[in-house]
Amino acid sequence: MRMKALVVALAISAMAVPLAAQPGPTTGQVAVDYAAKIQQGDVILRDFTFGSGETMAELRMHYATLGTPRRDASGRVTNAVMVLHGTGGTGLQFLQPQFANALFGPGEPLDITKYYVILPDNIGHGKSSKPSDGLKMGFPAYDYTDMVKAQRRMLVEGLKVDRLRLVMGTSMGCMHGFTWGQVDPGFIQAMMPMACLPMPIAGHNRMWRKAAIEGIKADPAWNGGNYASPPIMGLRVAASLLQVAGFAPLYLQKAFPTRDAADAYITQRIEASIKGIDANDTIYQIESSRNYDPSATVEQMTMPVTWINSSDDFINPWDYGVAEGFGKRLPDGKYLLIQATDDTRGHGTHTWAKFWKDELVALLARSEK
Repeated sequence: MRMKALVVALAISAMAVPLAAQPGPTTGQVAVDYAAKIQQGDVILRDFTFGSGETMAELRMHYATLGTPRRDASGRVTNAVMVLHGTGGTGLQFLQPQFANALFGPGEPLDITKYYVILPDNIGHGKSSKPSDGLKMGFPAYDYTDMVKAQRRMLVEGLKVDRLRLVMGTSMGCMHGFTWGQVDPGFIQAMMPMACLPMPIAGHNRMWRKAAIEGIKADPAWNGGNYASPPIMGLRVAASLLQVAGFAPLYLQKAFPTRDAADAYITQRIEASIKGIDANDTIYQIESSRNYDPSATVEQMTMPVTWINSSDDFINPWDYGVAEGFGKRLPDGKYLLIQATDDTRGHGTHTWAKFWKDELVALLARSEK
């Protein structure tokens, strides 16, 4: 029964390792109460110009929302919170119980009777514009700055939100938070980035990403992106790397303490992941981090910031010794490293609110105006 439940969860969460939690009794299950409460829609951004110089006449940004916007006397929304997903994810991943049940209910930090929660699918993800819509490898070469600019236009042009009470971001969404420091830091009242570093994607972090991309491209079935059927061997390479990159060793040792249990779990997880991803979309999603580097601009993030990483995060190792220095450069910032236990979830600790919920409460209190 346990393994069957895990397979169902993984089929839902698809390529979830860099963006979601490690497995558990409720991982991947949609919190039905919140699924029933969401509103979904699309904002069409006209004549969108990418940093590469490429353009799209219409760029679609899909979103889901919980709660209702509140406006002040001037008509400005005062209670908007945007939560940004990681590589390969969607806004709906935040309906998982370990996140939603801890944050969105009555009396919880982001009680949706008080806050207007916005959960976008970023460029290249979910139901937003992406290569698999038809352009394949002819899709514009988007990067994180493009993604943040699209978020901003979606908010202002579509949802009529010109100020965010809070931005939370996990993994890629964490890096988007730091990118906002370059694009428009004054737009945001408080920031909570989780599971990233404000520095270029290099070293081992770039290497496993590059290996995943080249694993897809090396499959003859990929055919330069013009495949008639999915390049399964290439996807297997990419999915395997993405899964391992996000794992939490201590937790998995406890959850799968025998060889047979470990073998069965990783085999089924990879198989489920392959079924949920598109090869070209995956290449673009991973490659969008290629020029990320907010290291020179962290001082521009003058809003209150609580930045959280975890010590069992393979993707963003704690022992680089750089996070503390970046944290000190934030004008009103706090850097917190969650220590690994056999219950933390590696890179996916960002999605389990129980580990950092109190810090969110404190951030909302210190950023109140």
